[in-house]
Amino acid sequence: MESSRTSHSSWLKHRTWRRLRTAATLLLLLDLLDLLEVAEATTIAEVNRHLELGKDFLARGQLSDALTHYHAAVEGDSGNYLTYYKRGTVYFALGKAKFALSDFTKVLEMKPDFTSARLQRGIVNLKLAQLSEASDDFYNVLTIEPDNDEASQMYHRIPDLTEDMLLAEAYYRGQDFAASIDLVQRILEVCPWSSTMRQLRAECYIAQGDISAAVSDIRSVNRLQQDSTSGYFRLASLLYSNLGHVADSLKEIRECLKLDPENKDCFPLYKKIKKVDKFVTDAQTNLDSKDYKQCIEDAERIVKIETDASMVIWEAKRLLCVCSNKDEQYTAAITHCREATDILKDVNIYCETAEALIGLEMYDDAIHKYQDALGVDENSPRAKEGLQRAQKLLKQAEKRDYYKILDVKRSATKQEIVKAYRKAAQKWHPDNFKGDEKKVAERRFIDIAAAKEVLTDPEKRAQFDAGDDPLDPEAGRSGPQGNAFHHFHYGSPFQFKFHFN
Repeated sequence: MESSRTSHSSWLKHRTWRRLRTAATLLLLLDLLDLLEVAEATTIAEVNRHLELGKDFLARGQLSDALTHYHAAVEGDSGNYLTYYKRGTVYFALGKAKFALSDFTKVLEMKPDFTSARLQRGIVNLKLAQLSEASDDFYNVLTIEPDNDEASQMYHRIPDLTEDMLLAEAYYRGQDFAASIDLVQRILEVCPWSSTMRQLRAECYIAQGDISAAVSDIRSVNRLQQDSTSGYFRLASLLYSNLGHVADSLKEIRECLKLDPENKDCFPLYKKIKKVDKFVTDAQTNLDSKDYKQCIEDAERIVKIETDASMVIWEAKRLLCVCSNKDEQYTAAITHCREATDILKDVNIYCETAEALIGLEMYDDAIHKYQDALGVDENSPRAKEGLQRAQKLLKQAEKRDYYKILDVKRSATKQEIVKAYRKAAQKWHPDNFKGDEKKVAERRFIDIAAAKEVLTDPEKRAQFDAGDDPLDPEAGRSGPQGNAFHHFHYGSPFQFKFHFN
């Protein structure tokens, strides 16, 4: 009996415990439901806040900020087709066709009868020149809304666009590149995001030799496709080989390697371009800092690396032309300038050649080169000024050349000029000569004194370098001193007669 009472008491305790545990579980579940309701309410409020902010930024034209908030709204409520639709419209406005298409497709999966989304998707497909897909979308819109004028107009344009695209390709195959370009231009007015049509036009431009226009179209194709290693390789190759834009080509080839670091086409080209870019940059830096010998060495390295890309070779020859000229290696400069001109007739290279010829005192030839430069660009200030200078120097050469008289370079310093003057004056001083030789020495001594007068005076020297002789009485120069040579009589132990021949 006692055992029976104990057993019954234990059973009551167990049942009471189970009831308490069940009640606690129910209370916990109720608390969790309350928390979920609060969290859901918070999420909805947050989503609505992002939607309102997105709408506000959109109204102000701040599309990137609007997109950020629509991203957040989609993440907060991925089951709401309207959030996808609003984000899709922003993608569309930003020209991000791929993402806009994805969002409008998502909307139609969730709500197939949403005609606004279908119309927008049709427009995106049309701009991409995906004409079959666009036609289906516009047709479906018209099935639901027969009076939709926008859908109707676009739907009826598609047959003509289809025919024009086929015709443009036929023109290209028939090598009528101008006709193909004109037709593609009209197609792109309706289908601006068509990578196929832009690529076709690029090929036409290449066939015509208009590489700059082709580069512009290929850049657009790469932006539209975003994942084309072959597109980046083609663009880098054109920029490097055909235009000589080394830094730009390096940038494009790096975009290829971001997609495929070991790409069999891009990686070898990258290694070459990287080396050439370094030498081009170094050469230009040394040119700017007047380290002309190092500039020449850097440019010579470019020629050793590159033997095929004509415009890269031209850039190397241009640097060799300029730096050799600056370093007074005039004969070498003329050779490099000619080699550059054989590749591309450039007004500045003609001017560099002319300046090297002036350095060699070949004024007639310099005049011809400046005239060649003006044939390339008749408005070139450098060529016009250079031609005038060369003509003056030619005229001056028929008279006296103060640099020749003292046997100094045109780049000689004042100290070098004074030293040369003392040496020449000592040699040709009239007191050292007698008879007829004394008369010759007198004339030479006057010229030597005149050379020192001009070349040690910065203003007069600049005037002489520009082609005018500041001591030439034919120039009509007069002033408080009267005759420009009067001071040669002052303090002289002898009297001179002046001869200018």
